Amino acid sequence: MEKGTLVEFRVGSDRRLGVVDRPDGKARWFVVDERGQSHSLAPRQITYTVSGQTYKPSQIPEFLAEIKPYLDPSSLEVAWELLAETGETATPAEMANLLFSSSEAHHSYAAYYLLSDDKIYFKQKGDAYEPRTSAAVAERKHQLEVEALKAKGQQEFLTRVELALKGELVEWQRHDRHRLEALEKYASLIADIVRVGLSYDSLARAYPPPQPVQETMNLLGRPATPQGAFQLLVDLGWWSEHENLFIRRSSIPIQFPTKVIEVAQQRLDSHLPDRDINRLELTHLKVYTIDDESTTEIDDGVSWELLPDGRERLWVHIADPTRWLLPEDDLDLEARKRGSTVYLPTGMIPMFPEVLATGPMSLVQGKICCALSFGVVLNEAGAVEEYSIHPSLIKPTYRLTYEDVDEMLHLGLEAESEIAAIAQWASRRKAWRYAQGAISINMPEAMIKVKGEDISIDILEDSQSRQLVAEMMILAGEVAAKYGQKHNIPLPFRGQPQPELPPEQELVQLPAGFVRACAMRRCMPKSEMSITPVRHAGLGLDTYTQATSPIRRYSDLLTHFQLKAHLRGEVPPFSAEQLKEVMLSVSTITQEVTMVERQTNRYWALEYLRRNTDTVWETVVLMWLREDSGLALILLEELGLQLPMFFKRSVKLGEQILVKAAHSDPHKDVIQFQEIIYQEA
Repeated sequence: MEKGTLVEFRVGSDRRLGVVDRPDGKARWFVVDERGQSHSLAPRQITYTVSGQTYKPSQIPEFLAEIKPYLDPSSLEVAWELLAETGETATPAEMANLLFSSSEAHHSYAAYYLLSDDKIYFKQKGDAYEPRTSAAVAERKHQLEVEALKAKGQQEFLTRVELALKGELVEWQRHDRHRLEALEKYASLIADIVRVGLSYDSLARAYPPPQPVQETMNLLGRPATPQGAFQLLVDLGWWSEHENLFIRRSSIPIQFPTKVIEVAQQRLDSHLPDRDINRLELTHLKVYTIDDESTTEIDDGVSWELLPDGRERLWVHIADPTRWLLPEDDLDLEARKRGSTVYLPTGMIPMFPEVLATGPMSLVQGKICCALSFGVVLNEAGAVEEYSIHPSLIKPTYRLTYEDVDEMLHLGLEAESEIAAIAQWASRRKAWRYAQGAISINMPEAMIKVKGEDISIDILEDSQSRQLVAEMMILAGEVAAKYGQKHNIPLPFRGQPQPELPPEQELVQLPAGFVRACAMRRCMPKSEMSITPVRHAGLGLDTYTQATSPIRRYSDLLTHFQLKAHLRGEVPPFSAEQLKEVMLSVSTITQEVTMVERQTNRYWALEYLRRNTDTVWETVVLMWLREDSGLALILLEELGLQLPMFFKRSVKLGEQILVKAAHSDPHKDVIQFQEIIYQEA
């Protein structure tokens, strides 16, 4: 090439013009650009050569100014219309003649400039350019319109993101929501750190980001990892920093479908005909409902009655949600899909829409309510002597908390002697069950509540009032199972195999109390469900089913459907095989619910400890998890929390130690304790 030849070359995606200075070896050339910078170029790096005259680097700006008026991309459309009919190709010089009626150096370069930038009308073919077909041009125009809209949408999204990051209120658009929902799904994978024990790094490797997530995170200059997506959603105010990822990762529905809400409202507005036309009138009985203060689904109450022959009858009244639905209708199928109400520290996710669950389905104080009532006469020892089950009408007299009942029992209020009588029978009943082989394992249970920014942890006391309610509910479950067994009704019977407890000589070698209870708990087999009666070893009962929480547990609702149909003289709605199939699906769901509840409670327990790293806790060493590596399970007695701790010294089971939470990260499910040893003065 001649010294002074003007050439075009590229630096990255930028066009540059330069003047050939001298050879660089055998095949390369030194080219000087308008800034005076020298570039060593191979021939393949030179994209265009301006022929006809020589130039100096200082003349490049003038040359660029000469071509600028001709760089109108729309002019190519006219040329395309002329050439498309014949399909002729055109070199830059020929295109310059066609467009500008001249093929001088600056005109030819202007034509080349337009053609090389063109993405619509022409495609390169050697040193010339060929017109595209009409169909190809139409498709190209459509693609460019889509890309332009996408770019516009991205810019608008970026603007809204910037506002949200400043804490301003943003009205997210439909396309924004698609982006954010994709981020939600990806960020929810963090739950797998707890669920399957992955680390952050292995999580990102195991789950590469889907294309929409990758695009959004690249657009915002953020790492395309689950934790990166989580942090973005928190920064945008779309999520709380304590978003429940366990729920989001599960199949548990949070909201009710519109159709189900509509059906619930219809049932509220126009009652279904009551199929139980012969309800037993029990509104004369004094009915006590006993729950935690925060309970809104009130599904059980108790009464005491003195019979004419001097015997005493206990009544357990259970809410009757089947009054408001039919087997296999929308409400029933939605409840079946949910399996149970989900109880979390932050609140509950009900099994039925709240308009029904906390209203007409519940046993509301002072209102006449439909119920399924279990009337039971016990013998002196506490065994069931006589029982009956009735669809009924009751009128709850008192809505009490456990604390209310404990106080009433402590004061021995004569006006509420019924409560004292029920408590006495509950105590007798418990003694009878233990005589039948029931097994008691008393471990403190933490009750975690989150309200706004506040976390509280209390121990669920095994008070007399709680024992009273528990015994009455177990009694109703035994009676329901006895009735099902007697009449050969398929029910979701619940049993527990006989545990193989450690020999007495082994147990007595363990410290009494929590350590011994923990060792026994490890030996307790899981409860089982069956459509035929089976012994429940833990409760000391030969037959048992759950029937006392039909608003909150679907298996209890099944028991009601079956029992009530038989009481009406009808064939139960579920055959043995149908019941077995439903129970199997519900069991899978309730296992997931239990897991989510456990994981969520643990998250908030670790968050509570993270906020209280200066607090010293009294703990007891419960059991070894891996004795060879010093990993034990400890009990924080004040909180009822059981958590792992590594020991660097030899400790004994039952040993009481003082600890601080040295490090707690609820998102990573990490807790590290530090033993506190005070030096004597």
